[in-house]
Amino acid sequence: MRSPKHIALVLVLSAAVFSGCDLSMRDQPRYDPLQKSSFFKDGQAARPLVEGTVARGSLRDNDYFYTGKIGGADAKEYPFPITEDVLKRGRERYNIYCSVCHDQRGQGQGMVVQRGFKQPNSFHIDRLREAAPGYFFGVITNGFGAMSNYAEQIPVHDRWAIAAYIKALQLSQNADAADLTGEEKKKLEEPAVTVPATPSGAAHG
Repeated sequence: MRSPKHIALVLVLSAAVFSGCDLSMRDQPRYDPLQKSSFFKDGQAARPLVEGTVARGSLRDNDYFYTGKIGGADAKEYPFPITEDVLKRGRERYNIYCSVCHDQRGQGQGMVVQRGFKQPNSFHIDRLREAAPGYFFGVITNGFGAMSNYAEQIPVHDRWAIAAYIKALQLSQNADAADLTGEEKKKLEEPAVTVPATPSGAAHG
């Protein structure tokens, strides 16, 4: 059986060990963000990336996909097939990020414009109707004029989806009847259905 002195010694040593551990956890030998350093010649604790380093998931080995350009010119095609699902995704992202300025029709009359923000050009002017999809991708990525860039908020694939939706939106507002099929023309020529107005003072069921 151990003596009381032996037990007391063990308790004292244990307390010393644990108190030291607690101290090292609270006072770690590390730098806080943007803290100065006397160790490095430039005085900065934050170190630049080693040349050639690529963060996991950030390898950009396709300039076309990430810049929207081919040979320095705005890409006229898309880096992946534009399906109905892609256009639906583009419409969803457009309504979230773009319609507040450009409105849902692309006329440049979004809610923030109505409240005093600078009005952007309509997507339906000749210059923008003739612009390539890569142009819109580049504007979303890098910003333009009073518009800031959305590279952080919108993933690359979604930027292309928005660009595709903008081109579809332009087509919807500037379509040529000659490009329609016979069935589409027939639907277009069908008379609109009018709902008779409720007489003033009539009871509502």
